[in-house]
Amino acid sequence: MSPLRIQNKIARQLWLESQGLSVSPTGSLDLLGMIKKLGFVQLDSIQVVSRAHHHILWSRNQNYREPMLDSLLANDRSIFEHFTHDASIIPMDFLPFWKRQFCRKKEQLDRDKWLNSLPDKDARDVIKERINQNGALSTHAFDTKITGPKKMWSRPPHKLALDYMWYAGELATSHRINFNKYYDIAERIFPKNLRDLDISNEDQIDWLCSAALDRMGFGSPSELQQYWDAVSVKEVIEWLKSAQARVQDVEIETSEGQWIKGVAPANIEDRLTALKYPTSRLRIINPFDPVIRDRNRLKRLFGFDYRVEMFVPATKRVWGYYVFPILEGCRFVGRIEVKGDRKNSVLSVIKFWPENGITWQKSRYRKLSSELKRMQRFIGVNRVEWNDLSP
Repeated sequence: MSPLRIQNKIARQLWLESQGLSVSPTGSLDLLGMIKKLGFVQLDSIQVVSRAHHHILWSRNQNYREPMLDSLLANDRSIFEHFTHDASIIPMDFLPFWKRQFCRKKEQLDRDKWLNSLPDKDARDVIKERINQNGALSTHAFDTKITGPKKMWSRPPHKLALDYMWYAGELATSHRINFNKYYDIAERIFPKNLRDLDISNEDQIDWLCSAALDRMGFGSPSELQQYWDAVSVKEVIEWLKSAQARVQDVEIETSEGQWIKGVAPANIEDRLTALKYPTSRLRIINPFDPVIRDRNRLKRLFGFDYRVEMFVPATKRVWGYYVFPILEGCRFVGRIEVKGDRKNSVLSVIKFWPENGITWQKSRYRKLSSELKRMQRFIGVNRVEWNDLSP
C-alpha cells in the first residue's frame, strides 16, 4: 500500500491546527487545556516585549495575561517545570511519564564536564536539608562564589548543586518572583498520587512518542525525538516498529515541491477531512514558539528561513536582536522587530521587513496595526510608535 500523500498547503494547515494556531485567538480561555494541547511551553528569561512563555500562550488566546501562568504553577500546582529541549512548563498530569527524563538528565549531567565543580553529595544534602527546614529558596539565598576564570555560562557551586538536583527530580520549582526560580523539595511539589504511579519505562516511551505524534500531526523519527527530547531516536524507531497499528506511513510535500517520508497517527485521514482553513488573522509569533522552534521543519514546510540572532554580535546580524515572524493564514508574510518599554508605556516598532514575494497592501498593514494594538494592550502600555515605517 502506497503511503498517504499530504500536499504542502494541507501539511501547513495540519501543523498549525495541531499547535493551536489555526483558529482565531479569541473566546473563553482554558489555560491548562491549552498547555496540555501543546504538551509543554518553553520558558525564556528574555523580555523584549513579553517573555516567550507568556507570548506563546497569548498567541493562542489573547485573553491570556502574564500572572495567570504563575498561579497555575504556585497555587494550583497543575503544571511543573523541567527540561524538554530547554527549560519548559509541563502539565502536572504528565509527571508519571516524565520519571525517565529525570533519570536521563541526571545521567547526562554525570557525564558532563561542566560539573567538575559540582559539590559532592554530602554538600548537596546540606543544601537540600536547608530547603527542607526553611522552605523554598532561590539561588540568592546562598553565597558560594565562582572560582577561577569566569565564562559565559559559569555558575557558583550552590547554583550547580541546585540545578543538578532540579534536573534529577530531587528538587522542583515552587514558584517564581520576577522570574527568579525558587527550589523546594520535590515531594512537597509533586502530588503523591502521581509520584507513586509506577509506569514502566516501555510505557513511558510509548506515551511520549504517541503524544508527540498526536501534537505534530506528522513527522520523521528525528522530529518525534526532538518534540520532548525525552527519548532517543533509537527508541523512537523501536517504538514505530511496535506501534504499526497506530501509525500510518505518509509522504509530505515540502515548500519546494519535494516529497519526504514520515509517519502520522492512524486517524490521519479523519483529521485531514475535518481540517479547516486557518484564520486569516495576522499574528506576531514569538521566536521560541513551538511552531517555528524546529527551524529545519519550518524551512521545509513554509519555505521560511529563520534564525534567532540575540547571541550574534550586532555587526553580524542579518535582521536584528529579537525579530518576530509574522504569520497570516498558513504562511509567513514578514518579520518585525518590536520592543516594549513598560516604563515609558510604549511599544516601539524598530524595524519591519515584508517577506520576499509578499505584497503588503494597505489592508495587510491595517491587520498588522491591529495586532500591534492587541500586543500593546497585552503588555499594558499606552501607545505604539513606528520608528522605521508607518503603516
